[in-house]
Amino acid sequence: MNIFRNRRSITAAIGVMPMLFASYGLASEKSVKMKDLPKAVQKTVQEQTSGAKLLGLSKETEKGKTFYEAETTVNGHTRDVLIDSKGVVVEVEEEIAIDSVPAAVKTEIQSHSGQVLKVETVTKGGTLEFYEARIRKNGKNSEIQVSPEGKLITKKK
Repeated sequence: MNIFRNRRSITAAIGVMPMLFASYGLASEKSVKMKDLPKAVQKTVQEQTSGAKLLGLSKETEKGKTFYEAETTVNGHTRDVLIDSKGVVVEVEEEIAIDSVPAAVKTEIQSHSGQVLKVETVTKGGTLEFYEARIRKNGKNSEIQVSPEGKLITKKK
């Protein structure tokens, strides 16, 4: 009897989670098709995916604003483009080789001993904001953000 009550409680909690995320302004994301995008966003997606393989499109709402993300691969690495509802590119995350980052950035990333799984540039408004690295140590993944000058910005576990 207790088991069923707990399962219902868990099911109810899971059902309420999306509403909680939405009410606190956190991003909610859903998969969409090209035909469902506003015309301006369709045009930007077509421009941004020229020469790339489009893996998927999603629509997300964050703090009441709607954004669209195009997930792509280019020459074997990932490139994700975040676009606002007017078709303006807001952010680009692009996977790069660790050997292509500036020496100070590479030193900072490697100082967090562990296996470097992925390094990306994060560009906002056409300006390189930071480098993001995913690192695995002792079977656990973490993520760090490093400034273009090689200073640690954040570390997430």
